[in-house]
Amino acid sequence: MWSYITNFFTYETTKSVVVKSWTIGIINRVVQLLIIIYFIGWVFIHEKAYQVRDTAIESSVMTKVKGFGLANNRVMDVAEYVTPSQGASVFCIITKVITTEKQMQGKCPESEKKFICTHDENCTRFLNKPGANGIPTEKCVPFNDTHRTCEIRGWCPAEIDDVKTYPMMEVENFTIFIKNSIRFPLFNFTKGNFLSTITPEYINTCNFDQVNNIYCPIFKVGDIIRYAQQNFTKLARKGGVIGIKIGWLCDLDKSEDECNPSYSFTRLDAMSEMNHVSVGYNFRYAKYYKMDNGTDYRTLVKATAIRFDVLVNGNAGKFYMIPTLINMVAAFTSVGVGTVLCDIILLNFLNGAEQYKAKKFEEVSDSQIKRSSSSNGLYRSRELNSVDKRSNDSGAFSIGQYG
Repeated sequence: MWSYITNFFTYETTKSVVVKSWTIGIINRVVQLLIIIYFIGWVFIHEKAYQVRDTAIESSVMTKVKGFGLANNRVMDVAEYVTPSQGASVFCIITKVITTEKQMQGKCPESEKKFICTHDENCTRFLNKPGANGIPTEKCVPFNDTHRTCEIRGWCPAEIDDVKTYPMMEVENFTIFIKNSIRFPLFNFTKGNFLSTITPEYINTCNFDQVNNIYCPIFKVGDIIRYAQQNFTKLARKGGVIGIKIGWLCDLDKSEDECNPSYSFTRLDAMSEMNHVSVGYNFRYAKYYKMDNGTDYRTLVKATAIRFDVLVNGNAGKFYMIPTLINMVAAFTSVGVGTVLCDIILLNFLNGAEQYKAKKFEEVSDSQIKRSSSSNGLYRSRELNSVDKRSNDSGAFSIGQYG
């Protein structure tokens, strides 16, 4: 017990030992050099750790589509094929429509093949289950001259959505106007992809290009599809979701002119291409009307569309003293990792490890200090053999010689 107590109340102090070994010396300097290169090259130059960064980007997006297309022998303008119409950052351009006109509330035969029946008993299994176009009843009624289907209650006649229609190919030449403004609140820095120097003549003639016309806010739909590496014909036929990503990575230590937007385009619903069910993108909406006698009726539209999501992200950085000092201290501290690694190798793997341990670790007790003080008043040095020499550093030992 006394041994445990005395071992607990001990104090360790640093003792410098200079080891003249090519192996340890080279390892030590190489590790230190790698740490310094890492902090200078990666931390300070690449990651710009001397800056404070603002990632809370504030952004607004306004969009506008222009163009005319032909669908089902009918000319469609922007008011018909764009939804929603308020110019938000998420909008759809309709490429194909299937319409069911003059639907009214009532009872009618279901249009889907799974509801085909021969007598009323075939329809009882659909009770209390939602049908494709309405609420099923218990009756089996004629659909046409060849077969019968279960009756439903809802908007009649029931929609037939497998009608063959052709996409509006003119969409490829439609143009999208995108106006984006951003702000980094920490630095009160504001900029946009729509420069104040842009003239109406430039807007009417320019077309976005990732190299030459990065500040032209006019995007051709066909170009966006190609940038996203998609086939326009297939996309117009089935629909899909395209992401327009605007990135703002700004170094505010440089000129404001060097803070430029970067654009990337991708297919956001790429997984839907691999599915056999619910391929692409479509939705339904209705236009409601009222007859003279007050009866409501509607035109149901099933629309296949290309949806565009404008996504804005970014961050800005500027020099600040506190992160600079923190990372400099971390760099100087990390250089000491070389010493730890060299100690592990020196004390465990090299020849003469026991000799190194004897020089590095030395126990001194109170009784030894008292005996030394009473006999001489001074601490006696160990005698150095022919191999050991005193270093020029105060209190340091040199071990070994360079061969």
